[in-house]
Amino acid sequence: MKQQGILKVQSPATGEFFAEMFETTIEETSFIYEKSRKAFPTWSTMTIDERLVYFHNLRRIMVEQMDDLAKKISLDTGKVKLEALVADIMPVLDFLKSLDKTAKKTLVRQKVSTPLLLMGKKSYIEYMPRGTVLVISPWNYPFQLAMIPILSALVGGNCVISKPSEVTPFVGKVMEDLFKLAEFPEGVVSFAHGGKELGATLTEHGPDYIFFTGSVRTGKIIGQVAAKKLIPTTLELGGKDPMIVLSDAHLKRAAKAAVWGAFTNSGQVCMSVERVYVDRSVYNEFLRLVKVEVSQMKQGQSNSDDVGSMTFPAQIDIVRNQIEDALSQGATLETGIEPRHWKEGEMHVPMMVLSNVYKGMKVLNEETFGPIMPIVPFDTVEEVISLANDSEYGLNASVWSKNIQLAQTVASQIVSGAVVINDVIVTAANHHLPFGGAKQSGVGRYHGEAGLKIFCHEKAVMVDSGWKSSEIQWYPYHGKYELFLSLFKSYFKDRVNWFTFLQSFQKLIKLSKNK
Repeated sequence: MKQQGILKVQSPATGEFFAEMFETTIEETSFIYEKSRKAFPTWSTMTIDERLVYFHNLRRIMVEQMDDLAKKISLDTGKVKLEALVADIMPVLDFLKSLDKTAKKTLVRQKVSTPLLLMGKKSYIEYMPRGTVLVISPWNYPFQLAMIPILSALVGGNCVISKPSEVTPFVGKVMEDLFKLAEFPEGVVSFAHGGKELGATLTEHGPDYIFFTGSVRTGKIIGQVAAKKLIPTTLELGGKDPMIVLSDAHLKRAAKAAVWGAFTNSGQVCMSVERVYVDRSVYNEFLRLVKVEVSQMKQGQSNSDDVGSMTFPAQIDIVRNQIEDALSQGATLETGIEPRHWKEGEMHVPMMVLSNVYKGMKVLNEETFGPIMPIVPFDTVEEVISLANDSEYGLNASVWSKNIQLAQTVASQIVSGAVVINDVIVTAANHHLPFGGAKQSGVGRYHGEAGLKIFCHEKAVMVDSGWKSSEIQWYPYHGKYELFLSLFKSYFKDRVNWFTFLQSFQKLIKLSKNK
């Protein structure tokens, strides 16, 4: 809730107003960019080891304040504290720890080989920071999905302007305070707190790189603005992730995974299990096991509860619309409560498992981002691969089978940024793997080595000792064509004719010296 530039922060789970924050004005954006660009020359010329000192401070403070951080994230998002700890805080701490081993190895000067035809020269790649990176992050995992791109950009020598989601502004303030406590230099990390208009203004100001996580619609708008100015971008967008359960799968494990994958964070995960395809021969048993699991789940905000509240009221409307659409077309609600019986203003949405679902329903086509699990039977492996790929999204998927070779074969045919075999979602927790989507799920990758390199210019450098007066390919060309022809024919044959090669090369050197 806004009041004269002040944002009153309300817990989605309890409705309690628990904090007040100043919003960043549109007029302040120029000043924020000015601070960032002023800080860049010093920060970018530090060694990686010098930058990592600040990262060590940040990790130490996060460990000391871990329980308090979990409480604050839970309060602002409505998720239970365990999910705040495991899915928001732990991945950031793990990433900070991994940078001690990976940052220098990935970003220091890399020697590369030089072709024989360029003998006498040396080649290497340098990684040069881009400048000011704009990170626009979402509300579902407001800590993790902001901190990891921020830290990835910073370690390479960039300065960062972060625009956290206005839906979870308190987490944005929490992050800002952490960087201050870790004593990062002024202007190296700046936070801008506000809504869509602020995000649009920050984008229009021309950062040197944009990293956006959010909806497909907003991602396309940012991509269009960036394209006009040739600003490189990474767009991490939506998903409609399929889970494929083959006939020989460990059904009890698969059912537990489906429930967790569909309902963790109330289903507000871009990598949620949003479509479950089960071999018809085990479909009824799988459905029974899923219903047993759901019946044992608890919703609430205590440490003994499993599923917290939704975070964003508008998302409940999307969930309601998809459920009503499915039920009106004949779907069966196996667990949960019909939307007409939901309590007005209640943010704890029931966990809903649907059967009798088919392609024409929104719940199988549109991203849900809520606690719905549609389960669909299939008859053949070829059919389920086609069903899994029949989506405009391609972020993540899972395949379940005791036959690992078969599961890998299926995984290889799914158009997706990631696939997990006999588990769900977890690729995002492995910082050594690239993360990103295919099709409408986004553009670009982060995590892994690529996640650090995307924030840098890759500069190719070649070095010659400079003692020769000329090169064989330089002017004049007189008398060289036949020698080059002989040189290339002898070199590019299946078996190199070294005698002819060296003879032609020596003649070219001699001819170049004479000229």
